[in-house]
Amino acid sequence: MSEQILKLPEVTKVTGLARSTIYKLISEDRFPKQIKLTSFSSGWIKSEVDYWIDERIAFSRNGEA
Repeated sequence: MSEQILKLPEVTKVTGLARSTIYKLISEDRFPKQIKLTSFSSGWIKSEVDYWIDERIAFSRNGEA
């Protein structure tokens, strides 16, 4: 199965989070870490970001995550 890679502008768009918030959450192990694509480029695995969003929705609705 082929995974889709999201770049930072896409991650900020789908999560509604600012760039600085994303990196802060990563440093706190509360958001998926990016993967290195090249020496100058990184991205996030879409399924991991989607899972994180689903967890936030579940926590918001049910108090569970």
